[in-house]
Amino acid sequence: MANIKSSKKAIKVIAKKTENHHELKARVKNCIRKCDKAIEAGDKETAKKLLADVQKYSDKALSKGLIKANTVNREKSRLTKKVKEMA
Repeated sequence: MANIKSSKKAIKVIAKKTENHHELKARVKNCIRKCDKAIEAGDKETAKKLLADVQKYSDKALSKGLIKANTVNREKSRLTKKVKEMA
């Protein structure tokens, strides 16, 4: 455990940041799963809304450096293609 006051504060800050980053990554993954389920169910309107959420949250994660750019682009591309191919 740290003895210096600034080190103790840094530990708290890092823990909070880590928690927020995990939450954002989980949100991206959950949005992708929900979008896939909507596509399988054939619900185009819901899939479009969820696709917008996926793009929003994945871009936010990309800007924070949580997910690599190629990964974000690949996921968005695949989901967009699936939504467009729906009837």
